[in-house]
Amino acid sequence: MSNNPPAVPALKTSKFKVPGEGSSATISVVTVCALIAIWFAVTNLGLIKPLFLPSPQAVFQQFYEYVTGQANDKPLWQHFVASVLRVSIAFWMAFLVAVPIGIAMGMSRVMRGIFDPPLEFYRPLPPLAYLPLIIIWFGIDELPKVLLIFLSCFAPLALAARSGMRSASQEQINAAYSMGASYWQVIRHVVLPSALPDILIGMRIAIGFGWTTLVAAEMVAANVGLGQMVLNASNFLRTDIVIMGIIVIGVVAYMFDLLMRWVEHKLVPWKGRM
Repeated sequence: MSNNPPAVPALKTSKFKVPGEGSSATISVVTVCALIAIWFAVTNLGLIKPLFLPSPQAVFQQFYEYVTGQANDKPLWQHFVASVLRVSIAFWMAFLVAVPIGIAMGMSRVMRGIFDPPLEFYRPLPPLAYLPLIIIWFGIDELPKVLLIFLSCFAPLALAARSGMRSASQEQINAAYSMGASYWQVIRHVVLPSALPDILIGMRIAIGFGWTTLVAAEMVAANVGLGQMVLNASNFLRTDIVIMGIIVIGVVAYMFDLLMRWVEHKLVPWKGRM
């Protein structure tokens, strides 16, 4: 007769070892379908008046008319191109200016002392607060529209770059110095790669702010653009066009965010694994 103790059965655990790990795509699809189903039900049962919430069919009909050019307005592709150009130009201008300033703020207390007060002062201000001033200074052409989006993108990019410059651990920096690296080599090969994940997160936040500010920017005497389309429709109580425009803006912004996630995955595959 064996004296070995009975084997203890293995504990049944989840197949995911890290909190939050695993794909949420199926859950997201189910959630979107459920929301559309609820929207369809409440509108087709007459629980909400079409003035306040039109049916999905009415919204899709407006989308179809704008796509095919049958709407009493410019076709959707013209509004789309105008808005994407404004957001893209403002975003990349902000990136080229804000990221070097943020890196300089992270490297130098002098630069931090120069740029931190104005940055922290204007960052909490809503774009509509300084929109009248921008119109007074720069008129009603394309410049104030792009500038307003530029300012909304600038702060998150600069702050993300400044925060990222502190991501490198002291052990990594000391190891580079012990191997004979110069100050600028440490910045180039240790600090900047460590800051890249934060900069990419700042880019995702900034592009979201850019699209959020789009409607306010296109209030400035715009005759084309997704934001202008929504504002013009709201003046005539065309809720179906308003909701269609909101959905288009949201989908386009989400596509940009997915693109940034893909770029982040390719450039910093080590993120979250260290």
